[in-house]
Amino acid sequence: MRTIQAEPKENSRRAILRWAAGGFAARPAAGESAGPRTRRVAVRYEVTLPDDAKSPVSLWLPAPQSDAHQRIDRLRFSGAGRHRIEDGRSDRNRYFFTEAPAGRTVTMEFDVVRTERRGEFTPPRVAPARPDCCVGPDRLVPLDRRIRSWAGDVARSAGARTDLEKARAIYEHVVETVKYDKSGRGWGRGDLYYACDARRGNCSDFHAIFIGYARALGIRAKFVIGLPFPRDRRSGEIAGYHCWAEFFAREIGWLPVDASEAAKDPPRRRYFFGSLDEHRVALTVGRDVILTPRQAGRPLNFFVYPYAEAGGRPAGELPCRITFAEF
Repeated sequence: MRTIQAEPKENSRRAILRWAAGGFAARPAAGESAGPRTRRVAVRYEVTLPDDAKSPVSLWLPAPQSDAHQRIDRLRFSGAGRHRIEDGRSDRNRYFFTEAPAGRTVTMEFDVVRTERRGEFTPPRVAPARPDCCVGPDRLVPLDRRIRSWAGDVARSAGARTDLEKARAIYEHVVETVKYDKSGRGWGRGDLYYACDARRGNCSDFHAIFIGYARALGIRAKFVIGLPFPRDRRSGEIAGYHCWAEFFAREIGWLPVDASEAAKDPPRRRYFFGSLDEHRVALTVGRDVILTPRQAGRPLNFFVYPYAEAGGRPAGELPCRITFAEF
């Protein structure tokens, strides 16, 4: 197993203290608006059920929700016949569910107004966290002795003491030592041991390390997944998902990080600790997802694309086309 050593303690400690002295605040770049930016986008999410499956086919879709940073309007479905929206039993997700004939095309459409989330690090801004929330292992994010040891090394090398300092040290470690690289095999599952060994992957791999190390240090951390809106286009197809993380600093509250975007866009490395841009929509939270109603198959690694079962068995990967248009 190949590991990357953290920065020398004195250098890392000085960097942490410089951030603390500046209040960790994300400042707008030159030419940017002083206030949070927004983006208004219409999303169309279309899935076709396999025509050779045993009917009816059970279909689940991730139904987006409004929160403090996104407003969902005009959520609607077509081609589904009778359907329902279910609240998750063990999480705060919402699930669209229907039983439809094989070969049917089902469409979900919604409008989202997404607001930029800029870092606010001045106490008090503490939101309560459930004692059991976001602290345990996931199937691909274990919290064994090696993970706890590596996470402890990162925090000690940075001289980090508070939750905020420890999270910052982990974030810097991940951005510094992991490359955004989707070549080869193994990436894209959010596998903590793969990411620690290969030191490359996509957003799920970056945030597997961040979340695993944070939890190993006793910091609540959660996985958030959704869709990205290309910054350079006003409409078109969305080619893939995007994910990020949030952590709970006891002295402040919940704060986001986007380590993979920071790695791809080094000038915004400081920004993506505590801030998120408006070019995204969140769909679900968490790993090892148990749907509502509960699926017959195994818990899902994460849930952003459609999931279907036919005859009580997973129907496999479904053709799915997701498009967006600003309004």
